[in-house]
Amino acid sequence: MNNSELQVIADAMAEKKGKNIVSLDLKSIGTAISDYFIVCNADSTTNVVAIADNIEDRMVEKCGRKVLRSQGRENAFWIILDYGDIVVHIFQTPMREFYRLEDLWADAERTDYGSEE
Repeated sequence: MNNSELQVIADAMAEKKGKNIVSLDLKSIGTAISDYFIVCNADSTTNVVAIADNIEDRMVEKCGRKVLRSQGRENAFWIILDYGDIVVHIFQTPMREFYRLEDLWADAERTDYGSEE
């Protein structure tokens, strides 16, 4: 179930030019707040918002799931979409480099999704 939802999110990111798309399986890490993180970055705030909107649309359309909470649209440097078991992080590129989320969760099993760059 989650893998197909992760793929829907990854595809939605890629459709709107999300870069460096990675999911982290956090289930084996007892302290994690969700089962999965999926992360990407984009070069402009406009692009970050477009990716977030596309993910929300695709998740309703293909999985029948609405986002539970979202944060970060005000400045669109880093938008978080919370689906409970999956938390989506969409960074503006410099923010992703600054926060280095994947390094914080280095113990998680990582899946890279190909991107056309």
